[in-house]
Amino acid sequence: MTDVAPDAGFHNNHILQDALLQHKALSKDGLSERIFGILFSGLVYPQIWEDPEVDMAAMELGAGHRIVTIGSGGCNMLAYLSKHPDRIDVVDLNPHHIALNRLKLAAFRHLPDHGAVVRHFGMAHAVGNVHGYDRFIAPNLDDTTRAYWQKRGPTGRRRISVFNGNFCRTGLLGRFIGVGHLLARLHGVKLGDITKARSLREQRQFFEDQIAPLFERPLIRWLTARKSSLFGLGIPPQQYDELASLSEGGTIAPVLRHRLEKLACHFPIRENYFAWQAFARRYPRADEGSLPTYLLAENYRAIRANAERVVVHHASFTELLAAKPAASVDRFVLLDAQDWMNDQQLNALWAEISRTATPNARVIFRTAAEVSVLDGRLSPSLLSQWRYLQERSQDLNRQDRSAIYGGFHIYEKKPA
Repeated sequence: MTDVAPDAGFHNNHILQDALLQHKALSKDGLSERIFGILFSGLVYPQIWEDPEVDMAAMELGAGHRIVTIGSGGCNMLAYLSKHPDRIDVVDLNPHHIALNRLKLAAFRHLPDHGAVVRHFGMAHAVGNVHGYDRFIAPNLDDTTRAYWQKRGPTGRRRISVFNGNFCRTGLLGRFIGVGHLLARLHGVKLGDITKARSLREQRQFFEDQIAPLFERPLIRWLTARKSSLFGLGIPPQQYDELASLSEGGTIAPVLRHRLEKLACHFPIRENYFAWQAFARRYPRADEGSLPTYLLAENYRAIRANAERVVVHHASFTELLAAKPAASVDRFVLLDAQDWMNDQQLNALWAEISRTATPNARVIFRTAAEVSVLDGRLSPSLLSQWRYLQERSQDLNRQDRSAIYGGFHIYEKKPA
């Protein structure tokens, strides 16, 4: 496990710089990359935005599997533990995500019961959470993670105090969603009202009447035509270009409208906690809908029992795999990280994936656009070792409740 300084930022985080910086500093693209890097060096995702139910179905995840996954907000690696894998290696370039993943693991292992875990991560304004942290979690954290959460900000409050409020409204993405709500209110729309819908038909009506017209407003079209305006979604410059290629007019407003339509209209609001995060800025209460997979009561015992099987690393995916022996990993979860990569980085990653993959191993990932990033970019010698499960990928992409990606992809290692 690699420890990092509790407040490592973009300028002293060489791992993050190496992943992001692909153009000269004074170029237009280089400036965009550096602005995004500074924003991304803080906490970005208070929750992960990939559907874990889709992930586990795609991986056919089962007992004994060894997984390497990107951490992000930490929700999905915990959900995977409900399937009793043998080991999960979590990697992330962002030290704030590292601290969050370690906090969540310690909470499952040391908070007294399921209710305490839900209060800490699933409920807003549970003012006793800091007391639970001090009593049960802090004594069981490594020094670096404890120092991170106990660091005091300009107001004098410790960082952990955000869990006494609404943690999901923090981080780059949480604040970006807040700005989206403000823009909607300026145009007379209360996005949270969609949670009152009692059917898919009512959800569709709300979207068509209230949300869709926003994308025709001049201010919103102007904002979505600028790369920097969407950095708050965690969309790097390279990924913005992929999205822009899907629409005309130099704006990704039509793409965003389509993705929000799926989020708002394709799944019952009671069953989609991603929609609650986007439109209500919180998780539903017990009488309103279901919580994330990792917070469900039926998964608590398995996650608590298996939490010690996770190791969290501040490292790149390629770097971690390079230290592993051949044929030692069964499942690889890349999120959307490949959208950031140039061809050299992509081939280096898949060289290590191919070397460390067991027979019939699976790789899953998401893309901003609909097509896989591997076609035409991965060397034939590497690509020939894998089978693309196109039909299954498309089917599960339709089931992904987060709705923010264009494509979901599954690759399976061919027999030697």
